[in-house]
Amino acid sequence: MSEKPWAGRFNLPTDKFVEEFNASIYFDKRLYKFDIKGSIAHATMLSRQGILEESEARAIVAGLEQVLEEIENGQFEFNIADEDIHMAVEKRLTEIVGPVGGKLHTARSRNDQVAVDVRMYIMYEAETVKAYLINLAKVIVDKAVNNLGVIMPGFTHLQTGQPILFSHYLMAYFQMFKRDFQRFNDMMIRANYCPLGAGALAGTTFPIDRNFTASQLNFYGPTENSIDSVSDRDFVIEFLSAASITMMHLSRFSEEIILFSNQDVNFISLTDDYCTGSSIMPQKKNPDIPELIRGKTGRVYGSLVTMLTIMKGLPLAYNKDMQEDKEPLFDAVDTILASLKVFAPMIEKMQVLENNTKNSASKGYSTATDLADYLVRKGVPFRQAHHIVGKTVAYAIEQDKKLDELSLDEMQMFSKLISDDVFNYITLEASVNSRNSYGGTSAESVMTQIKLAKSFIDENI
Repeated sequence: MSEKPWAGRFNLPTDKFVEEFNASIYFDKRLYKFDIKGSIAHATMLSRQGILEESEARAIVAGLEQVLEEIENGQFEFNIADEDIHMAVEKRLTEIVGPVGGKLHTARSRNDQVAVDVRMYIMYEAETVKAYLINLAKVIVDKAVNNLGVIMPGFTHLQTGQPILFSHYLMAYFQMFKRDFQRFNDMMIRANYCPLGAGALAGTTFPIDRNFTASQLNFYGPTENSIDSVSDRDFVIEFLSAASITMMHLSRFSEEIILFSNQDVNFISLTDDYCTGSSIMPQKKNPDIPELIRGKTGRVYGSLVTMLTIMKGLPLAYNKDMQEDKEPLFDAVDTILASLKVFAPMIEKMQVLENNTKNSASKGYSTATDLADYLVRKGVPFRQAHHIVGKTVAYAIEQDKKLDELSLDEMQMFSKLISDDVFNYITLEASVNSRNSYGGTSAESVMTQIKLAKSFIDENI
C-alpha cells in the first residue's frame, strides 16, 4: 500500500475498506483532462511568479502532457490507493519527472483543485447540452414549417378546446427548449470564475497571480472569497436544475408522442427504428424511446435532490460530503445528453397524420368559442353569449351533430341574432386563421414565431 501524501500526521495505515470507501478515483477519473489543464496553468503561473524555476515548470508541464497522453492511450493504471484523480496524476507525474513533480502542489490544495476541475467540466458539458438543444430547436422549427397547414385539436384538461395548427403546437416546445438554452447560458455566467488559488480555505502565503491562472483557463476572473471558493457547489446545483427542467420538457413532449401515436388517437407515426416490438404480441409497435426519456427524467431529478440534500447542512468550508457531488452530476450529464441525442432525430423522422388530426379537431365542438365571439360582435355580452352557445352545444350533442352541421333554423332557436354568415366563422380553417393576435395560432402568427425562432437559432448555432 503506497504512502499517502498526508501520512505524516498518522501512526496507522488506512484500513483497506476505509480506503475503498474514501476513494473517488473510479468515478472522478473522467475529470483528468480538466485536472491536467488546471495543473499546467498553475505550474505556468508559479514559474511566471518566480515560485518555480522556469526549468522546473517546463519539466512539470512536459510530464503532465505525458500523463495526459498515457491516459488517452489507455496506458495509465488507475489505483484505488491514489484516492482521486488529482493524486493519481501527481503520483505519475513524480514518477516521470522526479521530486520536482512534488512542487506542483505549491500554493494550492485539493480543495481548490477539485473545485476548478468540476467548474471546467460543467462549462464543457453545458456547451455540449446547448449544442444539442439548438439542434433540437432547429428540428422542431423545420417540422413546423413542413406542417404549417395541418390543423389539430388544442387541449385543456386533455379535453378538446380549440382548433390550432400543428405547427403552433410544435412551436410551444420550441419556446420551452429556447428557455432551457438560456438557463444553461445563464448558469454558465455564474460558473465561469476560477477558484484555483483559494487553497484549502484561506488563500496562500505565496505571491500567486490568480488573474493570470483564470485567464489561462478561460474564466472571466478569479472567485472573490477563498472560503466560498472551496465550499461552493451552486454551479453544480444550477446545472442540475437546468437539466431537470429540460428533462421535464422532454418528458412532457414524450408523453404526448406516446399519446398521439396510440392507434386510437393516431395523430403521428414514429418510424420503426425508434420503436420496439413485443416479445409475445406480434402486432405491437411500442414507443419505447419517449417512454424511456419520460422515465429517465426521474434520474435527473434525483441528482438535483441529492445535491441539494448534500449541501443543505454543510458548515464552511470544505467537507468530504462534497465528494458525493460527482456521481449524480456525471449521471445527469450522461442522461440528458443521451436523451437529447436520441430525441431530435426521432422528431425529425416522425410522420404527422394530417387527416387524422383534422378529423379529431372537427369533433368536440372546438369552434364553440368562435360562435360565442360571433355573438359578441353582434352586441351580446360575452357571458350571455357563452350561455347561448352552451345551450346550442348541448342541443347539438343531443342531435348527434357537429356544430357546423346544425341548420340556421336550429341555431336561431337559441339566438335570433345568428344569420347565415355564421358559417364563415365556425369552420376549422376560419377559427384558426381568425386567431391572428401576436403569439396566436393563425398561419401568419405562426410564421412570425418561426421567423423569430430561426433568428434565435442563427444567433446561437
